[in-house]
Amino acid sequence: MQLINLFCLALAGLVAASPVQKELAERQNQKIRIMPLGDSITEITCWRAFVWDQLADAGLADKVDYVGSQYSNPQNCQPKTFNWDQSHEGHSGWLAIDIANSYLEGWLRNTPADIVMFMLGTNDVFRGRSTNDIIAAYTKMVNIMRAANPKMKIIVDLVIPLSFGNQGIEQLNARIPEWARSMNSTESPIVIADCYTGFNAWSDLRDGVHPSLSGDRIIADRVGPLLLEYVRQALDGR
Repeated sequence: MQLINLFCLALAGLVAASPVQKELAERQNQKIRIMPLGDSITEITCWRAFVWDQLADAGLADKVDYVGSQYSNPQNCQPKTFNWDQSHEGHSGWLAIDIANSYLEGWLRNTPADIVMFMLGTNDVFRGRSTNDIIAAYTKMVNIMRAANPKMKIIVDLVIPLSFGNQGIEQLNARIPEWARSMNSTESPIVIADCYTGFNAWSDLRDGVHPSLSGDRIIADRVGPLLLEYVRQALDGR
């Protein structure tokens, strides 16, 4: 009789644990959705492809999806992974301010994400928008991201330099670290990818604005490790 009771208790424990086990299994089977968000430095460049190579090398490519309303490879990027995911939310010429005010909410509604990685502000600087206005747009974007997914993980890049009129980029980048600290949270963390330091405005740009192949690799090398860590955390339920 005592043996039967022990068996029943053990069975009850297994049944009680099964919803947790089921949730963990479902989480591990669901792909992590990553939105590459930005302007032409996201749309018509190859760093997205090189980051995908890092995901593949880490054995994570089958566990993630790039998401976004765009699907393109205008630079004919040729990473090691020939079937890399070309989805993204890069829009050439667009301002961070306009994306925050008019577009991001709809994009995240139509293509939900677990991780957003973004570099924005170059076009805002071109058009004379103030650093305060750009930072306000960053704040609005983060609030939209968290409204869409309270556990959103966010990578914000320091903006790559320009070969001319770089003062506005320097001013923006100087503000990003403190802004990120003020917006960071345990549930929805923000990390910075330093794509500016060591980036040569002449040899790492192909036209004074967009990264050359070497510039793409610098961006990928700065963004990729942070993304891999976020993906692993998401797969572990953190």
